[in-house]
Order: sequence, then C-alpha cells, then structure tokens
Amino acid sequence: MNTESAPDAERNRRKIREGIVTSTKMDRTAVVSVVERVRHPRYFKTVQRTKKLYVHDPAGDTRPGDRVRVMETRPISKTKRWRLVEITERAR
Repeated sequence: MNTESAPDAERNRRKIREGIVTSTKMDRTAVVSVVERVRHPRYFKTVQRTKKLYVHDPAGDTRPGDRVRVMETRPISKTKRWRLVEITERAR
C-alpha cells in the first residue's frame, strides 16, 4: 500500500453535483438548482428535494437553463461554496 497517495485521495474528495442554472444576475455568480430524489421515511414514496447552490462562475458564460456540473470548494463569499466545473448542456 502506498502511504503517500492515501492522504491525497482523502483530501480531494469533493462533492460534485449536476444541476440547472436558474439565475445569472449576479457578477461572476450563478444560482444552480440541484434536484435530489429521496424516499420518504414513513410513506416510502419518492420525493424531490431542490437545493439552490451559489456557484462561482469567473468567466460569466452560463445562461439560465444550462445544465452544469459544479464542485464543492472553499468558501468564496458568504454564500458561495461551489465552483463551476463544466457546462454539460446549453439551454435551447
């Protein structure tokens, strides 16, 4: 077992989410809605939960409706904790 690569692997485990851009009205920031499907604990029905993530978009090239992949990162501002990885699909 290689002991040098083990701490790097643990340190770089950042959450990656995929969602749809809902707003780009802020400067270098996009709001991304991420839908999560979970089973209700009592009724066992699948329920959709939506989270709004504030994403750092330095180039500002996202548009509302784009499907994007975001990665968890260090705090960039009071609410921004995610950064844009790639735009997987452009809005039609």
